[in-house]
Amino acid sequence: MKMKFKEVNIKNRRATFDYEISDTYTAGIVLTGTEIKSIRLGKASLVDTFCYINNGEVWVKNMHIAEYFYGTYNNHGERRDRKLLLNRKEIAQIAKAAEASGYTIVPLRLFISQRGYAKLVIGVARGKKEYDKRQSIKERDDKRELARIKMKNF
Repeated sequence: MKMKFKEVNIKNRRATFDYEISDTYTAGIVLTGTEIKSIRLGKASLVDTFCYINNGEVWVKNMHIAEYFYGTYNNHGERRDRKLLLNRKEIAQIAKAAEASGYTIVPLRLFISQRGYAKLVIGVARGKKEYDKRQSIKERDDKRELARIKMKNF
C-alpha cells in the first residue's frame, strides 16, 4: 500500500534573484516528529536561510518551521539549526567550492520525496552585482511581455 502525501514545494525565490547558482545538491534533513508534520502542512519558510560547514557536517541555519498546532510540550524550536545529510564526497565538493572568495551555500527548495522524506536542494552560489540584478529583472519583464503578446494573438 502506497502512502500519498500532499505536494510540498517550498522555494527560496530570493536566492535565484540575489545569487548566481553554480552547483546544486539534494540533501536529507534531520528532523523531529513535529517538524516533519509541519512541513507536510506547508508551514515552512526558507527566507534568510543559509548553510554552513562545521566539523565535516553541513548545517542549515535560520530555516523557519512553524510549531505544530497539535504538538505538546515536546514541540520543536522554530529556527533551530538542522543537520543536512550528504555523503562525504559531496560535502568535500561543497566545502571546496564554498571556500572560494564570494561563494556561499544557499537553500533553494524544500520538498517531500516520493518516499515521504523531507529533502532540501542546496546550491553553491556567488552573489550577483547590482547590474546583474537589473539584467534579471529586464529578462523577466521581457518574458512576461512576450507571453502577453502570444496570449493576445490567440
